[in-house]
Amino acid sequence: MLQIGILLMRHYKLLSLAAITDVLDTVNKIYHKNGQSTPFTIHMVHTAETAHLAAAFPDYISHGIDVATTFNLVLVPSFTTDDLKQTITANREYVPWLKQQYKNGAEIASFCTGAFLLGASGLLDGKIATTHVDACKDFSTAFPAVNLLSDKTVTHDAGIYTSGGATSTFHLLLHLLEIHCGIEIAVRTAKIFAIDMGRDKQSYFSTFQPTRNHHDDLVATAQQRIEASYQEAATIEEMIKDIPSSRRNIVRRFKQVTGVTPIEYLQLTRIEAAKKLLEQTGQQMMEVIFNSGYNDPKAFRKVFRKTVGMTPSEYREKFNAVR
Repeated sequence: MLQIGILLMRHYKLLSLAAITDVLDTVNKIYHKNGQSTPFTIHMVHTAETAHLAAAFPDYISHGIDVATTFNLVLVPSFTTDDLKQTITANREYVPWLKQQYKNGAEIASFCTGAFLLGASGLLDGKIATTHVDACKDFSTAFPAVNLLSDKTVTHDAGIYTSGGATSTFHLLLHLLEIHCGIEIAVRTAKIFAIDMGRDKQSYFSTFQPTRNHHDDLVATAQQRIEASYQEAATIEEMIKDIPSSRRNIVRRFKQVTGVTPIEYLQLTRIEAAKKLLEQTGQQMMEVIFNSGYNDPKAFRKVFRKTVGMTPSEYREKFNAVR
């Protein structure tokens, strides 16, 4: 029987924890109905400050991190807050505990933004990982020693697992079930929860969210120029030519503030515009291409696929609301 510890952290996301327990409970019921021993014993693990949270989960064993228990698998749910730096500080007591569990032989899996707690522990240094697609930039900045694969739904490296955002939780759970219970149970669980198995990418769920909370007027002006004129088939030099600074200085400051170069910013702005047209309109593909600032269909499709992870037609088929 696998001993599983689920962390009851400050600012944990209820949906994440509910998905984890629901899937594990369902598998236990499958085994029980078949007259077999259940494969999982579930523990809710808390600190002194989060002990009160255990009252919401009366059906599970609960105990503090000070209790000497070694788990086979430790699960780190997602967080609700966007202030992940403060959230990690609030949950810092789990960091040495996670490191000790891993040292004792436990596997560890984080879901969505729960990867930030693993990142803070140093256990992901030199390993591959993923997290919510829209949190990847902040994760890379905070933990540069981690090999972040932002487009991946699930990663596994040396006994540490991570998943992408939201419903990617289910894909990681299925992956863990396949490892510990076999493919038959994983497939049966996928059918019960109506999960499409095999999705390994999440890049097409990303939304370009430009950095605006800065105080660099020059960069802000460049951003405004690009966003106001992205539909024009113009070069980036034409868009920023009237800004009173050298191109080299603009590019340097722009990347320092936004994390991308002006030309990358232009491409991301255009692709985001194209995605919205594909989602919300019935425009022909050539109209979408021209209305998002491109005049070369081949170049558009190449950039779109590289950025989004699928072709424009595939994206429209998946997300278009106009039928």
